[in-house]
Amino acid sequence: MTIDRIDPPRRAGEREMLRAYLDFHRATLAMKIQGLTDAQLRQRATPPSTLTLLGLVRHLAEVERTWFRRTLAGEDVPMVWSETVDFQAAFDVSTASGASAFDAWQAEVAHSRRIEEAAASLDVTVYQPRWDEDVSLRLIMLHMIHEYARHNGHADLLREGVDGSVGA
Repeated sequence: MTIDRIDPPRRAGEREMLRAYLDFHRATLAMKIQGLTDAQLRQRATPPSTLTLLGLVRHLAEVERTWFRRTLAGEDVPMVWSETVDFQAAFDVSTASGASAFDAWQAEVAHSRRIEEAAASLDVTVYQPRWDEDVSLRLIMLHMIHEYARHNGHADLLREGVDGSVGA
């Protein structure tokens, strides 16, 4: 698998900049899991944590689906791995495979990109039931960058624990 991680622009319009940084972080996650076996993807962080790279991929698929499809586009689709809107379910990787998780994540990223590109502007607002307020596409994109940046930090540590790889 070839991962094309762009160098985000230093000068651009707001939407282009947000889109580029979100894609940068998505590619960073893909780089962190590249070349690992299912067993390596299931390797846990320091006890008592049950955090794994596979769990992060599954979680971020849920986050993509929730913010772009369920919230922004208003699609009536279930969560990927939970019937009860339990974001923690994605972290249960006991029977999960890396390939299926990565495919699901990539599919959700493709949906997210399509939905974001179709939105009229960053000022489009939608009701977010979990927060019980209206949110803008701008906030959704910033929140997604925050999610990826936070979890890519976890992925850095997890990957280093798996095989010593650092950086990127």
